[in-house]
Amino acid sequence: MFFFIKVIASAIIIGIITWIAKKNPVYGGYIAALPLVSLLSIMWLSLQGESSKALSHFISSVLWAFPATAILLLIVKVMIKHDMSLPFALLVGTAGWAAVLWGQHLLIR
Repeated sequence: MFFFIKVIASAIIIGIITWIAKKNPVYGGYIAALPLVSLLSIMWLSLQGESSKALSHFISSVLWAFPATAILLLIVKVMIKHDMSLPFALLVGTAGWAAVLWGQHLLIR
């Protein structure tokens, strides 16, 4: 039951963000840039009884993934600006994201 509550609450938030973005792309972008997924995940993990140590490790992983996410968004923005198709831009952006994460993983090992 708790799983379905999480899914419904998360879907409602995404629906609201896309509705706002349709009305005003600037405000929608600002709201989408909020760390909503991270905050929701932290909240759900906490409500499920995860330890402070587990939450701390999760948050550290989110912080390490942030540069890769910024690269993904930059790649997609540039490709869309140059009239590339969205699926192709997302594919290349995701590859850039994975490459940055892999590089970070090698550096911190």
